[in-house]
Amino acid sequence: MRTSLSENTLHVIAKIYTDFSSKFGIPRQSGLVPELRGEIVFESEFRRPEAILGIEEFSHLWLLWEFSEARKENWSATVYPPRLGGKEKKGVFATRSPFRPNSIGLSCVKLEEVILAGKDAPKLIVSGVDLLDGTPIFDIKPYLPYADAHPEAEGGFGQAHKEDCIEVIFPQELLNRLPKEKRQAAWAVLAQDPRAAYNKQPDYVYGMAFAGFDIRFRVEGNILIVCDVVPRTEDFQRIK
Repeated sequence: MRTSLSENTLHVIAKIYTDFSSKFGIPRQSGLVPELRGEIVFESEFRRPEAILGIEEFSHLWLLWEFSEARKENWSATVYPPRLGGKEKKGVFATRSPFRPNSIGLSCVKLEEVILAGKDAPKLIVSGVDLLDGTPIFDIKPYLPYADAHPEAEGGFGQAHKEDCIEVIFPQELLNRLPKEKRQAAWAVLAQDPRAAYNKQPDYVYGMAFAGFDIRFRVEGNILIVCDVVPRTEDFQRIK
């Protein structure tokens, strides 16, 4: 499969399958919710064991991928970062906005497992994901601590909301409706406060699609309260 960006052609080498069937609720950066896992399945042309030879020696990977659900005909030089309340403009290249001249995203994920046998093998299991289910991946590169880590780096205006979180009340009866292995991740995602900074309506019931379920919640002050968990019929085939 190929996708065209400007006059250049990129190859989609794989797709990643996650618990997010819609954009609402996806963490704003990779690594914020370590419990979130994804399965990387290579396209048939690139599904070759020798292509990932040695990848198990690395703990983390860089993923280059496409904002496949955030395309626009025209690009804008300035955007409104959601974490700044949607009221303050910043240059598109000073943000990680999905609306860019080239709809390319970058994520650093932890490599949990390399699967070499079975259907669609080889496959990669990664954690700390921030990608929509079925996101096309253009490239995978190893994370190199000596070159990629910069502890002295400054985070600019993005640093101001690094510690943003919200208290979560998730009644045990509702939590039990989720598969056991998905509960901790769901809680952690909610604690990040999925709402956009400019869309925090009082007395409003939000719905977050996660792992084949619709998690419905409201927010009172700085407390997020889960009020229902119901299956999403259209997502049943994606539940793992």
